[in-house]
Amino acid sequence: MTRLVELDETGPRRLDPEDIDDEKGDVAVCQCGLSDSFPFCDGSHRRTHDEDDGTTYVYEDGERRAVERVVTSDEERDD
Repeated sequence: MTRLVELDETGPRRLDPEDIDDEKGDVAVCQCGLSDSFPFCDGSHRRTHDEDDGTTYVYEDGERRAVERVVTSDEERDD
């Protein structure tokens, strides 16, 4: 499975001591691209556990949908 993730930042996020979770003593970095507190994990990845391999998903407005094909501006379209 894959997920389309749109990011708009143009630089890195530097971690500060206050980014460490007081209870767990660690910093969890989002790897799914769905976190509302990106770049930190907020547990949003739990929504992805039933995604199928070989399918690309888009998450918009809290909803997930599968897409058949992703076309970038560098590709020719078959319309």
